[in-house]
Amino acid sequence: MKRFLTLITACALMLSACSGGSAGAAGGAAAGKTATTAAAAAGSASGKFDLALVTDLGTIDDKSFNQGAWEGLQQYAKENNISSKYYQPTEQSDDAYSNAIDLAVSGGAKVVVTPGFLFEVPVYKAQDRYPNVKFILVDGNPNDGAADKPTYKTGPNAVGITYAEEQAGFLAGYAAVKDGMTKLGFMGGMAVPAVIRYGYGYVEGADYAAKEMGLANGSVTLNYHYTGGFSATPEVQTMSASWYNDGIEVIFGCGGAVGNSVMAAAEQAKKKVIGVDVDQSSQSPSVITSAMKGLHVSVYDCIKQYYDGKFPGGQNLVFSAENNGVGLAMDTAKFTKFTKADYDAVYAKLASKSITIVRDTDSTGAPVALSSLQLNVVKVNEIK
Repeated sequence: MKRFLTLITACALMLSACSGGSAGAAGGAAAGKTATTAAAAAGSASGKFDLALVTDLGTIDDKSFNQGAWEGLQQYAKENNISSKYYQPTEQSDDAYSNAIDLAVSGGAKVVVTPGFLFEVPVYKAQDRYPNVKFILVDGNPNDGAADKPTYKTGPNAVGITYAEEQAGFLAGYAAVKDGMTKLGFMGGMAVPAVIRYGYGYVEGADYAAKEMGLANGSVTLNYHYTGGFSATPEVQTMSASWYNDGIEVIFGCGGAVGNSVMAAAEQAKKKVIGVDVDQSSQSPSVITSAMKGLHVSVYDCIKQYYDGKFPGGQNLVFSAENNGVGLAMDTAKFTKFTKADYDAVYAKLASKSITIVRDTDSTGAPVALSSLQLNVVKVNEIK
């Protein structure tokens, strides 16, 4: 875990130093054009870029999912003087994502990183279309997108990476309650598998801690909502402000830039936020910790394996507490009661699988409803 946290901090500093102007470039993506950072584009005199990343919804500097993956790619590129570039799809659709992948390949990409569940179908197709290009699909595994029973195939030139977000979410909810908070909120983005897993874990972690502490049934309450997107909006800020005004002590902002709106409301109300995906403590003083997954570490390692001739093609890799692939940002945490010893103890239980967490689907692959979670203490108010 120490390596995990150290790399996160180092990569965050590196990105802030090398990507000035990226927000402006990302904001200019329109009318079928793609966006690149000036720093990335300067990496190749030939106009060809060996490493490419195609962003998911949101921007490259979202302080969350896209940025975490980009940090891993950029770290390896800078350390080894390899040209790199990112591409931003013009809209959320399989065609737009596929077009961006085509642009990356035509731009010389040897490795294309695609962060996000929504790339499963585009990568499923691209791996056959470009057998000599390597694809790193973060947060999913390639499949044909069939609604009833999708066909999964990870070719020898592709690797799927998923994370135990439910464990990171569990740690966040557990820590919040152990720290004395009993009025919690979950503000999720789009209800995709990763976001759902974060949310379910958060609820279950809060309940586990409350039961350990012997709290009365219903004494911990939790507002739960999906915004339907990954953007910062006035509506999200207004809802967050309303929650804080009603007594919510901390909100887990889980959905890219959705967290920005939550943080803005928290700062005005002088309340607390739990960040997501990467350590977001530098983004707002309201952030007391972040539920993290090793985005940049996993991307960095896969790119390194490619250049070392050991690309894990055909594999579906899972990063969890067992391999230090998820965790809380404890180095920058602002807890008053929850200690590092408390964290290490519950983390060990997760790593040893002595704690079972319900995920977004059951053993048959059928979706699990929030209302079906077996809770002892926490009362969930799902807002649709």
